[in-house]
Amino acid sequence: MSKPLQHLFLLAAALLASTAAHAGPGHDHDHDHDHGDAPPAARGSSPQRQADGSVFLPKPAQRQIDVRTQVAAQAQWPRALPLSGKVVMDPNAGGRVQAAISGRIQVPTGGLPSVGQQVRQGQVLAHVVPTAGAIELSNQQAQQAELRAAKVLAERRLERLQALSDTVARKEIEAVSTEVASLRERLQAVSAGLSRRDALVAPVAGVIASANAIAGQVVQPGDLVFEVVDPTRLRIEALAYEPEQARQIGSASLFVGDTRVPLRFIGASRSLRDQALPLSFAGDAVALSHLALGQTVQVVAQTSDMQPGIAVPAASLVKNPSNQDIVWIKAAPERFEPRVVTHAPIDGAQVRLTSGVKAGERVVTRGANLINQIR
Repeated sequence: MSKPLQHLFLLAAALLASTAAHAGPGHDHDHDHDHGDAPPAARGSSPQRQADGSVFLPKPAQRQIDVRTQVAAQAQWPRALPLSGKVVMDPNAGGRVQAAISGRIQVPTGGLPSVGQQVRQGQVLAHVVPTAGAIELSNQQAQQAELRAAKVLAERRLERLQALSDTVARKEIEAVSTEVASLRERLQAVSAGLSRRDALVAPVAGVIASANAIAGQVVQPGDLVFEVVDPTRLRIEALAYEPEQARQIGSASLFVGDTRVPLRFIGASRSLRDQALPLSFAGDAVALSHLALGQTVQVVAQTSDMQPGIAVPAASLVKNPSNQDIVWIKAAPERFEPRVVTHAPIDGAQVRLTSGVKAGERVVTRGANLINQIR
């Protein structure tokens, strides 16, 4: 190649390179403008809700909120019955202390017991001093005075007869002696009635669950003053509004905090209460001791009837803006989709999905509530 041609070729190559260098940035800008629907990963690394309702969640954010998933698997699960219940005392390990007479509360030796205090069986918790009316009190005092005078006269007559025992028949002395003894006992009974006080004692050993006693308080017969319960022997009472449910119960459970407590079905009542059938359950003494007497609990009873479904933790269920129950499905490594589902309880910790999710899909089991909040 001649030198003029070689020089011309080098000049043309330099011009082409310069043109490409200037056209490159402009061409890239036009490309981005024309393809605004680039993949979410190209837009940044912050979590965001997409137009179709799905959520873009980068891997670092997933690790930060501790997202966990599980593969949905179809299986057979027992049909569960959610029952409303409450904590009650074992009738053999708890009791109520009620006033038997009308009177005023008197503080015993050692003071009135307070809520939560340990007491022993037979311990005196308080005294009730009778409060009689003015007329009743005056009648009792008059009767006491009459009996005291009659007793004095009978004792003097007995002394005279005993002094003349050689001339007086023995049966007459015995009759007067019996009269003196009778008057003495009657006087003691009336005197005890005027100064009598009723002792309120603990029916069982345990702790004071409720205390309604104040020094000087006036109580009526039947008023509840104390309630004593053994916290290690509590029971659960649930209500079934369909009597046939009682015949289907196989096992049951409830949750105390994050701990599942299995319950043992004791039996069902044979009479309705407020149109419901009471069911009695017993459970682990230590776990139930953390509950309060009368506390409302949710009991999940399982029957022998098996039904199909996909089991997921109850924490997987969240609400969408339409107040529908949804779960989040991991559709891609950094993409999550909401699914409207129908469900039924299994044991309180798990629910059975009956529609909305297919076997093999990955369901979010931890962090679903945080994903649901991403906007």
